[in-house]
Amino acid sequence: MAQIPAELKYIASHEWIRDEGDGIVTVGITDFAQESLGDVVFIELPEVGSEINKDDAIAVVESVKAASDIYAPVSGEVIEINEALVDAPESANEEPYDGAWFFKVKLSEASELEALLSPEEYAAECE
Repeated sequence: MAQIPAELKYIASHEWIRDEGDGIVTVGITDFAQESLGDVVFIELPEVGSEINKDDAIAVVESVKAASDIYAPVSGEVIEINEALVDAPESANEEPYDGAWFFKVKLSEASELEALLSPEEYAAECE
């Protein structure tokens, strides 16, 4: 069974969200997602400064099996991307919840956090 950390929120398309406070969230892909993808070989991240809308496809992960879109779990402005992940995409397989975060967003609609899945709800999605 994939790891599902209790301190995070999730969306059904297998992205995790960490609330950093001050209207900032960090986003990455879940352990379930990286297991399903297989060996990640390329990651394309959104541009810093870009405005994103909840549910938009805003990044791409390519593995030896397939290419998958990464969806915005919230609306806001991308304020930081994980440059190290672009240079070492395989880290998405090795540490999906720690070093392999994808991007940080300054929320435009903080209420969107309330609609995210709890760890228990996400676990049910993975069954």
